[in-house]
Amino acid sequence: MRFRQIEVFHAVYTTGSISAAARSLHVSQPSVSKVLHHTQAQLGLTLFTLVRGRLVATDEAHALFIEVAEIFKRLTSLQKTVDNIKNLGGSHIRLAVVPSLGLHVAPMAIARFRRLHPEVTFDVQTLHHDNLFEALYERTCDIAVAYDPPAHPRMQRRELGTGELMLLFQRDSLPGVGASVPLDLLDGRDMVGLTTGGPVGDLFAGEVRRHNVSIREVVSNQTFYIAAALTRCGAGMAVVDEFTARASVDGATAFRPFDPAIRFKVECVHLEDRPPSKAADAFVAMLGDTLGGMRASPIPATASG
Repeated sequence: MRFRQIEVFHAVYTTGSISAAARSLHVSQPSVSKVLHHTQAQLGLTLFTLVRGRLVATDEAHALFIEVAEIFKRLTSLQKTVDNIKNLGGSHIRLAVVPSLGLHVAPMAIARFRRLHPEVTFDVQTLHHDNLFEALYERTCDIAVAYDPPAHPRMQRRELGTGELMLLFQRDSLPGVGASVPLDLLDGRDMVGLTTGGPVGDLFAGEVRRHNVSIREVVSNQTFYIAAALTRCGAGMAVVDEFTARASVDGATAFRPFDPAIRFKVECVHLEDRPPSKAADAFVAMLGDTLGGMRASPIPATASG
């Protein structure tokens, strides 16, 4: 299949009609029909059938689309690489962060940075831990910020600061709570959001095993901010990173660190053969300062404490 055939097939499959595919490709309907009919004849496959006036993809089309979708994903990566080359002066920063840093820390750092350097533009994406490194490999981002990223021979790491795991809870559920909480406070309690993947989730799971704490997980999820939302809605207490906790408190919700503290590193990662531009280096420093400033702010007291 030539690229034009792949493009037409993808458009027809995703839009569900010749007319919609033609509009998305900015060509005429006869042009799309001609390419599609030629493709089916060339492949010896029926990709779409007409059922009650609507195009319906066949099993062969479903199988083919899996490969075509991967090609389009790679083309998107290629286009982002081209765009980045056009901005070789370092005026464009492609950043990927874990979702919890995308709640408040990264937006605050970007806003502060752009006030000083308004000529610099950003492309920001939030990705789960494992997907961050895939984005670096595929060159859809220049720098990634993660919690306790593993060592890798192709990666360079730079520590930006540290963070702690926090207990997030509704204020009336822990009256008179102190400045910190012991881990065994969680023993036998209903909790949400304890299956967060990645190094931080593994860190907490190890601490739970080490202290022989038994927790009843009532809602499973893999994103700290969803766990925080569940807590705010009254589903139960959650253990989240402190940046999510600080962005999630309201009149009914509070958080406390554990005693002893459960800490992790916040690090910037980039490919060894693609060092950050000067603009990205300056932004990473700003991000580290923003992290430090947020950690230095006091923990809000509960209504009773």
